Amino acid sequence: MKYFFFFIFFISINTCAQQVDIIVIGVSHNYSNYPGQDFSGIHNKIKKFQPDAFFGEFLSKEDERLVMDYWCKQPNIQRLKMLMNNRSIPVALLPKRIDSLKKLSLTEPQNYRVKTDLAHAYYLNQDVANGHYQFWQVFNNLQQIPNAELENYVNKLLSPQLDTTGRSMKRLKTSEYALIAFPMMQEMGIQELLPMDCQDYDLNWQASWVAFDAKFDVFKKGTTTSFRKELKSNLDKINKGYEKYDSVEKSSKNVTEWLNTEEASAIAASGDFYLPEMYDMNNFPKEEMLSKIHWWIMRNKGMCDNVVNRARKAGAKKVVVIAGANHKKYMQDIFETMPDVRVRNINEFE
Repeated sequence: MKYFFFFIFFISINTCAQQVDIIVIGVSHNYSNYPGQDFSGIHNKIKKFQPDAFFGEFLSKEDERLVMDYWCKQPNIQRLKMLMNNRSIPVALLPKRIDSLKKLSLTEPQNYRVKTDLAHAYYLNQDVANGHYQFWQVFNNLQQIPNAELENYVNKLLSPQLDTTGRSMKRLKTSEYALIAFPMMQEMGIQELLPMDCQDYDLNWQASWVAFDAKFDVFKKGTTTSFRKELKSNLDKINKGYEKYDSVEKSSKNVTEWLNTEEASAIAASGDFYLPEMYDMNNFPKEEMLSKIHWWIMRNKGMCDNVVNRARKAGAKKVVVIAGANHKKYMQDIFETMPDVRVRNINEFE
């Protein structure tokens, strides 16, 4: 009997320590103003990796209900109210409704009215990630095969033309999900996008940003010659970096690959956090800056924890993480400290 309990204990330890292999892709949230992008290299690497799951920068439906306020809360509430007015489904019935529509969609994969119904139910269940995945499939099909009757049904049920702020249906159409994640998920038969975002600290982040900006405005008014020279030199470095950033965005067909370089990460960080060599300048609001950095790292740590914990719960051993480019470096560094986790960004995967 004692060996039986030892065996069970051994199995539980192994389960907890399941290896997770992660590819991080730092992305733009809007590709509409770039030259025509060539995603074939990214797509081919994803297909070679053969992931079990994809994670996106969305809150889980549980967290969406628990987090009382964050930058995207009000747009999500407005969408929820709008879609409830279009067709109301009692909250208690949503899980069964979603399960039924998922099964029907699997048996009738070309039935885009069913996918529209499923998108609607996901949105009502506050699962924005998968509401978007289903809506994108319908939208993508309409782009290839126009269908006035289906389009009218979509407009009446989902009102995408009214969902224009936050992580909206409008924003989705030119996003990293429409161009990278969802096409690959569809091709690989992955049915749901897993959520990883963490907004527990968003109000702290916003408050630290406001406090820093107020003191930084005072700091910039220093008048000594040496101060003006040093400040100008550092701001010129930041501006020069953003000139490079803008140049790549205006000219490259492979913006995503560049966003995953160390150079791009450093430039993006300088936009939010300036340069470390500035922190010891006289009267620089260092405490407020370190507070900003702390809350940014806490959000990224929360996202990393969500990825690893939810991947293990789902039994996913190989996952793709899609995150805004300014998350990439922070998340990769955090993943590298986590036991039984292997992480690479998309440029490192061959």
